[in-house]
Amino acid sequence: MKNSTILILTAGFALVTGLAAAPKATRAGDPAPVKIVHVHAITGPLQALTRQTQTGLMLGLEYATQGTMAVDGRKIQVVEKDDQLKPDLARTLLAEAYGDEGAQIAVGDIASNVALAMLPVALEYKRILVVDPAGADSITGKAWNRYVFRTGRSSTQDAIALAQALGKPGVSIATLAQDYAYGRDATAAMREALKGTGAELVYEEFAPFAAVDLSASALRLFDALKNRPGRKIILVLWASSVDAVGKIKEQGPERFGIELAAPGNVFASMAAYKQLPGMEGATYYYYAIPQNPVNAWLVKTHEERFGGPPDFFVPGGMTAGIAIVTAIRKAEGSTDAEKLIAAMEGMKFDTPKGEMLIRAEDHQALQSMYHFRIKVDPAVSWGIPELVNEIGIGDMKVPIMNQR
Repeated sequence: MKNSTILILTAGFALVTGLAAAPKATRAGDPAPVKIVHVHAITGPLQALTRQTQTGLMLGLEYATQGTMAVDGRKIQVVEKDDQLKPDLARTLLAEAYGDEGAQIAVGDIASNVALAMLPVALEYKRILVVDPAGADSITGKAWNRYVFRTGRSSTQDAIALAQALGKPGVSIATLAQDYAYGRDATAAMREALKGTGAELVYEEFAPFAAVDLSASALRLFDALKNRPGRKIILVLWASSVDAVGKIKEQGPERFGIELAAPGNVFASMAAYKQLPGMEGATYYYYAIPQNPVNAWLVKTHEERFGGPPDFFVPGGMTAGIAIVTAIRKAEGSTDAEKLIAAMEGMKFDTPKGEMLIRAEDHQALQSMYHFRIKVDPAVSWGIPELVNEIGIGDMKVPIMNQR
């Protein structure tokens, strides 16, 4: 099909390319392969980020299968499809994968609006869709259906962690986010999470998704905060390759006694954090923080193969891969959707962040988050999120939003 790119990956990261090519048939008598489709933006402005998720997915499948890329005797085949960040195209590609190509499980996407477009397709075909890393609450909230599982963190999980890090009496906060599903959900989640902390969310600024010039937004944020008493913070909730923190910093918020705060991000975006030593925030992952065997393997393997530590979106992809293999094993080798749903609801499994639990009520993966403070090391090209406090699953009162 035009507008699509398909890559078939099997054991050892072997790669075959083609156009609309279904996986080759197995030899007579061989068990049917496990067919996974990863729908993501192979091209476009977020391609570097979605490639991290794809790398993590393959590493997760490798780790969970002890390098065999097979589960219960069934070889795993992974097909990539390029949605170009277009919701309609993602919907079409996923329907093709489920309907024409026999994919039993799908993974995707980075953009929440694209992931949301894929949810009804999973329901229509009654096949499993694992969402990572899109964060909009509505994915496991009002738009959710029983075939959808999210291994990534939600906007509310981000917000609860940020509220614990920043929400103190007398603090005034203004938010900057992109005007699309994730940005709106993240801001709404932050507003809710700050209730009862003593902090006040006094202003919300939304910029276009592809905005590059943020000077007008900066002025509105400064006007909203500059005359407030006490501590004043601009919280940047941004999810693209644009360095939003750096662009606001360029406008001189310190003139008005205003601080910047942000969640964790990819290394390139955290380069701006070097200008902000001591800045506090919260993150779902930084490679040096979790101390467990899965993360140790990930960091070592990634450094050996790619010449550096895993970036922000790699562990999410790995978590999705581990969850898929764990679920198939629990389902005794089956990829039947009903058996996988039964296996995944309430499933506990080990990830680079430690143990996660997929909540049965809404299929959201419950997971630890990390309160950090930025440390600057001249030898490192980004600001280093140094752990202040791990916010465990028991400390994260994540509401159920799907009204199941």
